[in-house]
Amino acid sequence: MEQTSAPKGMDIARDFYESVGKDMIHEKFPEYEDRIATGLVGEGSECFGYDDSQSWDHDFGAGFCMWLTDEDFEAMGEKLQAEYAGLADKYDRYPVKADSELGGHRIGVWRISDFYAHFLGGEVVPADLMSWLRLPDSYLAVATNGEVFSDPYGEFTRIRDRLKAGYPADIRIKKMSARMAEMSRAGQYNYPRALNRGESVAAELALAEFIRNGMQLVYLINNRYAPFDKWMHRGIKELPKLEDTYDDFSLLADGTRDVREKVRVIEDICGKCARELHAERLIDSDEPFLQAHLPRMAANIEDTTIRSLPWLAG
Repeated sequence: MEQTSAPKGMDIARDFYESVGKDMIHEKFPEYEDRIATGLVGEGSECFGYDDSQSWDHDFGAGFCMWLTDEDFEAMGEKLQAEYAGLADKYDRYPVKADSELGGHRIGVWRISDFYAHFLGGEVVPADLMSWLRLPDSYLAVATNGEVFSDPYGEFTRIRDRLKAGYPADIRIKKMSARMAEMSRAGQYNYPRALNRGESVAAELALAEFIRNGMQLVYLINNRYAPFDKWMHRGIKELPKLEDTYDDFSLLADGTRDVREKVRVIEDICGKCARELHAERLIDSDEPFLQAHLPRMAANIEDTTIRSLPWLAG
């Protein structure tokens, strides 16, 4: 079938579910119909809504997830998966994708507990602050992206809503402090010094570290989880705060721009972040030099163990 524009994977997944998946559940599993959650969440650009025509060269096609409690999975999980596999013969609008050895298990039937543990290192929801601190932002971004099409029982969404609420306050502050420390070290200190010494490679490494940590801080200020590198910059445009830093980071990555302009933009980004943190009353001023705010940030952390950890924790 010839395509003239790139269909979005989430739209295809929803159409696949609405066209054949919903009826299959209703007809084959009526006693479980009110207990099965459906949607598309997890790995893949389509789960973030960032897929385009270039995404067609791998893992492209229709597919959705069904999430079950442990009890329901034991009772009918294998049968439900078999019926799901048979939907490919009933749907012809787009190719129907299947799990692969390379891509792993991404669609079809999941235990709710296995789904979240798969992305969060064995825990459905982190049990304590140290578990939260050890989790990379990108893992949580993958576990909470996408869409839930239906969840009448509500267990999958209950966990999802807790995770989407963001980090516990102490962990968010510790992670922001770590990003601020790295931004100040790499961008406000090392980058201009490396330039002055003529160390271009060291300067580029410092600039890259500033960009990565700066974007992560922008997400944390928004109480959002930064996705992995491939989509981190793109996602900034969709944030309610500091979305204008999308253009700032674009300039820093532009090899044709003057380095003196980049030094100025680094300070602009730090100043914008400081103003947001000051508005949240986490720091005492909007001074752009982020290193200066670390003691005040630490004072906001109630848990003494978390507070005592090095700045680069998290």
